[in-house]
Parts: sequence; C-alpha cells; structure tokens
Amino acid sequence: MIYHWCRSAGLAPEDSADVLQDVFRSVMLHIATFERTDTSGSFRGWLWSITRNKIRDLFKVRSGKAKAAGGTDAHMRLLELPAEEPNEDSASTIAATSGLTHRAFEIIRGEVKEKTWLAFWRSTIDEVAPAAVAEELGISVESVWQAKSRVLRRARQLLE
Repeated sequence: MIYHWCRSAGLAPEDSADVLQDVFRSVMLHIATFERTDTSGSFRGWLWSITRNKIRDLFKVRSGKAKAAGGTDAHMRLLELPAEEPNEDSASTIAATSGLTHRAFEIIRGEVKEKTWLAFWRSTIDEVAPAAVAEELGISVESVWQAKSRVLRRARQLLE
C-alpha cells in the first residue's frame, strides 16, 4: 500500500523503495505511541501521513541537487498529493501492500488463533469499531483490543 502511494505520487521504483524503508523505520520507532482515537484517525491514515511527509522530505533533500528530467512535473505531482489518504477498498489495499508487510502478516497469521487474527484485521485494517467486531466474533471488546495489541506488537518485532 505504501509503495503504491509512492508510485502514485510519481516516484521511481527505487525512490519508492527508499521511502517505503523510511516509513517502516518511522513506524517501528513510533508504533508504541500510536493510539487510535476519534480525533486522531485510523492506523491507515497515520501511515498515509508518514508516507506523505517522507515523500515531501525526499523532494526537499533533492531540491538542492541537479534536477532530473521532468523535475518540474515531479514537483507538480507532489503538490497534487491530497492532504487525506487515498480512498481505496480493502481488496485493492491488500493487493498494493508491500511484500515485506504482506510477509510479516502471513507469519503473524500463522502464529495466532483465527479469532485473534480476525479481531485485529477487522478492527485495524477494515476499521470496524471494536464493539462491532466483538459482537461479530462473539468475544469481548477487551479481547478485540488485546488481539490488536498482540498482532501490532508482533509486527513491530518482525519489522525490527
């Protein structure tokens, strides 16, 4: 998904890969402080903000260097980046997920119980309210939060 956002912003594949690594580095360092609230938005929105800022940082670093062909066009594409994350459905999000993230999720899914995985996925990726997920899976809201915490903690471990 992050790589897809970078490519959509007009970055070359190698630049997109660099930004992807920078985003994962930031996520690894700050995931412990992420807390979804009604005002702070979703995990995916948080990822979009980090990605957008890393793309801007890349352009800032390169602004003092010789511009590649199409530099003005690239700058114009950067200015066209929306302030909000792109709206994509879950299927296209999964398809656009980077190989590293996808592999980490495959590993985690094999390590946890199916209800734990579903509680994490529905509440975090699909952004369904924890109370609705709890009712859907026949578990407590606290169990949904625990599942989310366990999977995110394991994701941090794998990404480190």
